[in-house]
This record gives sequence, C-alpha cells and structure tokens, in this order.
Amino acid sequence: MEEFIGKLWHNWVTKAAGGHYPQAAVKLADVEKTAGILFRAFGGDPGLKVAAATAEQHGARRRWLQRLASSGEKVAQARRDAETLRLPPEIAAFPEKSLNRDLYLWLSAIAACDLADDRPWFVRNQLAARTALERYPGLRPRYERLVEAHIAGRIPPDELQPDEAAQEEALRQALRAPGSVDGLPPLNSNKSRPPQPVLLWLIAAETRAAGRVADPDEELPPEGSGDSKTTQEAHKAEQVETPDNKAPMIAMFRAESLPTWAEYVRVNRAFDEDEDPNAKDAAKDLDQLSLIRDGQTAKSRVKFDLDLPSAAEDDTPIGPGIALPEWDYRKSLMQEKHCLVQPMIARDAEPAALPQELAATAKKLRGQFAALAPQRRWLKGQPDGPELDVDACVRNHADRAAGHTPETGGYLAQARCERDLACLLLADLSMSTDAPISDSHRIVDVIRDSLLLFSEALTATGDRFGIYGFSSLRRQNIRFHLLKDFGKRYDAAARGRILAIKPGYYTRMGAAIRQSANILAEQPASRRLLLIITDGKPNDLDLYDSRYGIEDTRLAVHEARAMGLTPFCVTIDREAGAYLPYLFGPAGFCVIRKPEELPRRLPLLYVQLTRH
Repeated sequence: MEEFIGKLWHNWVTKAAGGHYPQAAVKLADVEKTAGILFRAFGGDPGLKVAAATAEQHGARRRWLQRLASSGEKVAQARRDAETLRLPPEIAAFPEKSLNRDLYLWLSAIAACDLADDRPWFVRNQLAARTALERYPGLRPRYERLVEAHIAGRIPPDELQPDEAAQEEALRQALRAPGSVDGLPPLNSNKSRPPQPVLLWLIAAETRAAGRVADPDEELPPEGSGDSKTTQEAHKAEQVETPDNKAPMIAMFRAESLPTWAEYVRVNRAFDEDEDPNAKDAAKDLDQLSLIRDGQTAKSRVKFDLDLPSAAEDDTPIGPGIALPEWDYRKSLMQEKHCLVQPMIARDAEPAALPQELAATAKKLRGQFAALAPQRRWLKGQPDGPELDVDACVRNHADRAAGHTPETGGYLAQARCERDLACLLLADLSMSTDAPISDSHRIVDVIRDSLLLFSEALTATGDRFGIYGFSSLRRQNIRFHLLKDFGKRYDAAARGRILAIKPGYYTRMGAAIRQSANILAEQPASRRLLLIITDGKPNDLDLYDSRYGIEDTRLAVHEARAMGLTPFCVTIDREAGAYLPYLFGPAGFCVIRKPEELPRRLPLLYVQLTRH
C-alpha cells in the first residue's frame, strides 16, 4: 500500500511540476533521418553524424513544485562538434507533439547555420537563428510558435532576482528578435543562478571530444570505436590524477565523497578493460566522468594483443611495400607517403577444390552466367562476308536504279561480342569479420563463400577479375592480400588462397581503396568496377576510427571515380545508412540485412551493376 501511494504521489507531483509532457514526447530515433537530411539540405557539414546528447545539470532556478518533485534538474540540449551533431534523445517540453517535432527540425536548421566560432554562445546562437530565418523564411511561423511556447514555460522575470530578471528579459528579447541583443547583463551576487536553459539554442561544444583520453604511447591520440547507434549518449570527461594513498593498509575514502564514488571509473586504453560491469549504467546518471590512468589491469589474466604473427606463421610479403598518401581533413592536406601498403600472399595455402556444400549453387550460377558469355552475332551491310545480305542488296539495287550510290555493303559477317569489363573485388578481412552470425558460421565464412561463388560465376562469363583482401594495424602496416590476380586464371590454387583467409586487425579502408584503384586502372577495359565488401565503417587504432577515417575513405572513393572507375560497396552493417551515403553516394552501396544471403546475392548484384 505504501508503495502504491508513493507511486501515485510521484506521478501527481511530477505532472503538477510541469515542463515535461510524456504523452506528447517525440524520440530522436523517430526523426533521426529527417533531421539529418534537413541538416545537410540547410547547408550543414555532410560529414557530421546525428547522435543523442546527454542530460546535464544546468543549475538554474526551478519552480518550487519542480524542487518538490526533484524534476527539471537536468536537460539534454543540442550541441555540435567537429564530428557529431548531438540532439536530445527525446523532446517532451511542449504539450503538443507537433511542437516537439518542430523543435527537432529547428535545431537541425540552427545547427546548419551555426558558424562554430569562438564567440559567446549567446551571440553565436542569435546569429545562427537570424541566418536560418533569413535563408529559409518558411521556418519563421514554426519558429515563432516554438518561441512563444518556450517562453510560456519559463519562469517569469518578476519571480526572479533583479539581475536574473535582467538576463531573462535579454534572453526573451534575443529569442523574439535574434541578433538584437549584444550580450547578457552580468550577475551581481554569488547567490544568483545562471539563466534557464534555452531549448531552441545550441550549447557550446567542448573543445576536446567527450570521453577521449590521450595515450602517449600512440602516434596519434586514440579514440574508441564507440557505437554507431543514434541513442548512444556522450558525456563530458576530465582526466584526473590517481589519488595518492599514503596509508596503504587503510581503505582510502573521504566521507563526503561516498555518494559520488561511481564518478571514478578506471579506464586504461592500453588494455581496453572495464573493471566494473555496471560502470556503463552508472555513467548514464553522471554529468561528467573523471578518468584516471593507473597502469593496472582489472584482473590478472593472459592477454592476447593484435600484434603481428611471427614471420614463420604469417603470410608471405610481396616486395618492400607501397607508400600511399592519406587525407587529413582537419588540415585539408594530402599527406604524401603517409601509409605503407604491404602486398601479401598466403604462405601455406594448398590448391583446393570447391567445397561440396557450394557445388550445387555454383553449378546453378555458372548456368545462369553462361548466358552473359561472349557470343557471335551477324553484322549486316558489310563490304565482305560469307553470305549475302538480301535486305542490303535490294536497297542497293533500288539506289542504283534511282541514280544514287549505295551506302552499305551487301554481305553478312559474323563478329564476336566481347564483354569489355574488368572487376576488382576487395574484401574486408578485419577482426570484426570473426563475429558469429549463427552457431556454425562467422562473417568471414560468409565472405569466403561469397568470393568462391563470385569467382565461379565470373569464370562462366569470361570477364576479367581480380580478388584482394585487406586489413590494417596502423598506417605503417596495411596488409593487402592477393587472392586472385588479373593475370592469372581462377583455379585450384586461387581457391586454396580464398579458403585460407583469416580475419585480423582493423579496417584502414582509404589506403586499400587507393591501391585497388591503381591496380584496376591498369586493366584495358572500357568499364571497370571496384566492388568492396565490408562489415563496418573505416577504423584503426589511431584517429582513423573517427571522422578522420571517414573523410579519407570518401576522398579515396572520389579519386577512384576520377580515374574512370565505378566504386560500389556491399555491406552487412545494419547501421551503414548513417555513413555509407556520405562515402559512396546514395546509389553507390547496398546493405544486405541478412549476412547469410551474401554468397547468393553478390553474383546477382554484379549482373545488375554491369547490365548496361
């Protein structure tokens, strides 16, 4: 009974406190695509991804009912940094669902017009709002409705202290007429509170990316791979020193810190360990994470790092390696000879027959693809040939009778119709492909079967093709595996190399695409297709895991197109829609939702891409 009464009280007092309308809530997941499209359509940086912001304590005054209900302490506000546009995971600030949805759209517009400079947030947001309204006048009615609804929910100036009231008046004026207020009046007392959050504006992004800790042992500052899902929230973070325990036999604590012990989560990027399995849940309730590096592992156990295997066990390198450039979008600079691509061939791959479980499918594909093989056809109106062209002879006779000179010959000749195509298939062999998709199959097994069936199908057409795989361990070791060369037949030796592929390391995609493009550009064909199979976005141990890798890969794709090639990406990553349109364009990729369908669909996809 006590619990029931407590629940009723909580629901009533929370509702009475106002400021939150769950029945009209709109979630970011529902408008993510629309917000992203509008952000880019309004001129926003197309390289930014849309993700969820975290709720933070604002410290502003609250109504007494909010204090009684312990509500309104935190608010999730939109912000933008060099890699991400973060929007609130849910907006329920207004009683009308349409207003909550309009707020998402307005935040996308103001973020696209934000200059992201060092000016104060008060001035910067006004300029961004004014620019958005000037460029897109159709937004003004929605904006005015949002302003009035937002102001109606704020504490009136007459209920605030004089200096706080002056700031509130300035904010209201800035919202109604963006650009009309030069700055906020100062606060005169230490007891004064900061202004209430402005939901229609962006908050200033941190100079340093949230949660990132520099590792002095790395060439570039590392960054975790993170989660591509929109609902992943970001936190502010600070790096602090490990507390010095001068009395090691006594448990170190401060009584006043007991309620906030969960703020200290030990992070060691060298081992990527998490001591506390509940730390992720605890972090959701924190405004700021404090990170320390103590050089200790969470538990004693055998560690296997992604170092290179011994020379006796590794694949055989081919040559000294190939130096390739890499694009640094932060400096708008192409770094020449920044990466080293090492061509390799399997050391112990034995010639092998096609696996029995693929024999039936391969036979069916060979029969289907045989129809695409070059065939002979008759050419009409030729000056010479084994047979007469009756239609041409009749036309020529009529032309002579009319006093005209015949324009065509009178013979039929046979010609072989060649398919002037070359295709390079580049497969991602990174460690992520070792993930299982069923009890008996991994992603790499599906890729292996796809390469085998693809080769069987193209052998029936006679098209020239090459197959390569890639993985990476930082920029100086990009492994480029030769599975089937353009100059060699697809035979038992090639099947053996395909069957011997192993997953490992990371996905430095830009360099692999550049090397593949250089190989494909040398093939004498009128149409050249660069087909890429991957299971995730570009990543490596260094900054390549961030937008740096996305931008480098995007430029590599543009370079391939400039060389007359047709890059196309086939992925099984369900989150690929967040980044592949930016890399390959809206028609330059295909997402296969069920990885087990890849072997069957890849050859058919090749037919569609080379039909015309």
